Amino acid sequence: MLDESLLDAPEALARADRRGLLRGAAEAGARVRTAARHAAEAGITELAPEGRPRAVLVAGSGTAASGVADLIGALAGASAPVTRIHPTGVAPAAGAMRWTLPGWAGSVDLLLIVTADGSEPGLALLAEQAYRRGCTVVAVAPRQSPLREAVDGVHGLVVPMASAPHGEYDAETSAAGPGTLWALFTPLLALLDRVGLITAPAETLQCVADRLDRTAERCGPAIATYSNPAKTLAAELADSLPLVWTEGDAAGPVGRRFAAVLAELSGRPALAAELPEALPAHGALLAGSFAAGADPDDFFRDRVDEAEALHARVVLLRDRPAGGLSAAPAARELALGHDTAVSELEPDEGSELEALAELLAVTDFAAVYLALASGSHA
Repeated sequence: MLDESLLDAPEALARADRRGLLRGAAEAGARVRTAARHAAEAGITELAPEGRPRAVLVAGSGTAASGVADLIGALAGASAPVTRIHPTGVAPAAGAMRWTLPGWAGSVDLLLIVTADGSEPGLALLAEQAYRRGCTVVAVAPRQSPLREAVDGVHGLVVPMASAPHGEYDAETSAAGPGTLWALFTPLLALLDRVGLITAPAETLQCVADRLDRTAERCGPAIATYSNPAKTLAAELADSLPLVWTEGDAAGPVGRRFAAVLAELSGRPALAAELPEALPAHGALLAGSFAAGADPDDFFRDRVDEAEALHARVVLLRDRPAGGLSAAPAARELALGHDTAVSELEPDEGSELEALAELLAVTDFAAVYLALASGSHA
């Protein structure tokens, strides 16, 4: 059950937030600025590549790595194929996981390694393998980590991961932590700008940091639920099965990350799909046992000791108005036709990266509020 009264009690939220998740979300803009500076100090902004890579490979562990790979793929578009190298192993422990380059990878390809841990020997072995194949290797890892010592200057270039601006806290290295994504993602944005795959010069990254700051001000714990989009979304998703429907290239990976972070931080199931395919893919959920009015058993049964049933709720994420080719009207019609409520998020005007940053920030804050108010991430 969600304790909605906690949402409007900033001091109680702070006490419940023992891992610093709200702080991580609030500091995302600062992490972008620090990460951009680290990228410049590492020489990223001075690179003069001879041409674009044939393909981009992304390796790492956890929600942050999968999110970075997904976001890079969306932003790169047709510029180059982006492939995530998934780890294998008997356990999700750093020492047990291994990564293997695909057989076709070679000297015209770029390997990106992202990790908030840095102790994975499998990633060091991957960098060595890529070096032998002639791949260019760039990693983002904690400054004091075995991976940085193994890779930097030997098998590739390592950019130190931007640490939290006001000291360490538990969520800093959490794979789903709100600040972790930007600490790992930002140096790669600067790199991919230099190699011509995306457009993310220093001034754009500054605009992204500013947008994250403004969104954090709107979504912070001191802002009441009625005017706070993240708290509002968290309250709307109480006791629901979120169906996250996205429209627009940038919104797709945001929706998938939102579903993953909801599961990891708050223990809540969610399904993500892109419009218009989301409508046939999830349509049956709106008419089945998850429908708003569904009650498959005896109406008069005593339910005092039973958990509240989950009902579907559509979360419509759009990265910008899509003109006349939008499936959003059909999505609203389908949902409301099945008495299913719809929550909508659409960013303010700006670049694609700014829109992406705003959607990521609001959904990250909402996931944290859900986790704290439901007591699932003390």
